[in-house]
Amino acid sequence: MFFHKDALRTTSQAALKITYLIQMVIGSLVNVILFFHSISPVFIGQSQRPTDMIHTHMAVANLLVLLSPGIPHTIAAFIPRNPLSSLGCKFVYYLRRVAHSTTLCSTCILSTYQSLTLTPRRADWVMLRGRAPKVIGPSCCTCWMLSFLMYIRVPLKLTGPQNMHNYTDTKGTWFCSSSPTEIGMSYLWSISDAMFISVMVWSSGSMVLLLLRHRQRVQYIHTPTGHHRCPPETRAAHTILMLVVTFITFYFLNSVVSFYIAAFFDIRLWLIQTSNVLGSCFPTISPFLLLLRDPRTPRFCS
Repeated sequence: MFFHKDALRTTSQAALKITYLIQMVIGSLVNVILFFHSISPVFIGQSQRPTDMIHTHMAVANLLVLLSPGIPHTIAAFIPRNPLSSLGCKFVYYLRRVAHSTTLCSTCILSTYQSLTLTPRRADWVMLRGRAPKVIGPSCCTCWMLSFLMYIRVPLKLTGPQNMHNYTDTKGTWFCSSSPTEIGMSYLWSISDAMFISVMVWSSGSMVLLLLRHRQRVQYIHTPTGHHRCPPETRAAHTILMLVVTFITFYFLNSVVSFYIAAFFDIRLWLIQTSNVLGSCFPTISPFLLLLRDPRTPRFCS
């Protein structure tokens, strides 16, 4: 019976390790492609679109989310005799926190901007839509600055592995550990996350309503093939909605696991690995959505 449980636990941990490694490799590659795809207009003497600027910042943040703990955790998972030092823990987790917060903030900016592009062409909205592209770059830079400042306490509250010598430990005592104060601060940090998510939900809800109205207007317009060409704004809105749903889904799942670990101080290895896998899902999936559903690619709506 105990042998069966140990075998099952070993298999699940191996599956989580492999999944995390695949996420890190594939996600990093696709985010690099997204980065160069977004800055490619600069190389040919053109200016970046506002959405390209956001995609550039998202790609960098996604890369940091995947790589900052990816390489150290891969080393710790496959070569547990060389865990991170205390300084390594401080640097890696601070960088991951900052990158995760920037990803959330950038996604919020992207959904808000796309919502503005779909607003009716009324006089009170025209001025706002005209100014929006000019503040995209500064807004993304502000995301980075706020994230760096908001998580400045992370390095002060993190320490190295609790157990440097028990390499068969099924608990994550050779992962980085945090003091109870840092766990308490996480509740305050969750407030800022809730604010960004609320804005994303509001902007996404606005886009859904605008798209429904647009669909009602064009449903009587017929073409010889029975299809009409999708405006770029509509295709982009569909992509943003998929991004927001994907982000909120994995954010919620990861929050449940992280809350359980923090509330019950349960640092079993498989829980930590599950949290890492869930936290890396959006940075891996989002560049695929942005590249495969690029609004510059001609498509048709049914």
